[in-house]
Amino acid sequence: MKIIELPIQFLYEGQPYLIYPSLIVSGEKLTLVDAGYPGFMPLIEEEIQRQGYDPAKLSHIIITHYDDDHIGALRDFREKYPALTIIASEAEAPFISGAAEAERLVQAKELLAQMAEEERAFGERFVGELQALQHVAVDRTVRDGEWILDAKVQVLATPGHTSGHISLYCPELDSVITGDAAVSEQNRLVVANPQYCLDLERAEQSLDRLQALNAHTYYCYHGGQHRVTRENTAHTDAC
Repeated sequence: MKIIELPIQFLYEGQPYLIYPSLIVSGEKLTLVDAGYPGFMPLIEEEIQRQGYDPAKLSHIIITHYDDDHIGALRDFREKYPALTIIASEAEAPFISGAAEAERLVQAKELLAQMAEEERAFGERFVGELQALQHVAVDRTVRDGEWILDAKVQVLATPGHTSGHISLYCPELDSVITGDAAVSEQNRLVVANPQYCLDLERAEQSLDRLQALNAHTYYCYHGGQHRVTRENTAHTDAC
């Protein structure tokens, strides 16, 4: 079993950006964690191939939470690879499927109503992008502490960024896939994009939970890998 970081580079308003979906390789099975922005499926497929794997062997996609940069290309993957099993938390599944209005869209609408005139164009564009996201049915919902992928990966509830956000703990690899629960800045883990957290206090508690694992490697969706120096520390299994 191994985790492969998939750096996806793109331009936004003329500036270069990177996101880092993860690929979990377990035997012949490939699991993609998060699906990028709308239209990103070819970029993700190309990076999977560059890493030496066949995207046609994708068996699962795990969504850490509902946001346009995490579910944007999910419908495209579903249509091209209909046998895929899509996994998300019980709390996020209704947003991903369209059964309920997503928290992020509610937040964006509330912020738009408060924006100054010079900011409204950005706010309206963001609301429009969220409203344009294509919904996809979730095949399996998961809860905190549940083991998936042949009992090799444990689901960790890490709310705060959104209420149903999940991260993934892989004890065999001493690694955590954080989604947007953490990002590495100046060689330390911090809350990712705190300005977008629906509940910053819970996000900080979730970060504490991830750090308490003292895993060797944290795969962060924004910013890439964070490796922990083990000097004068002891490994703790906090699950």
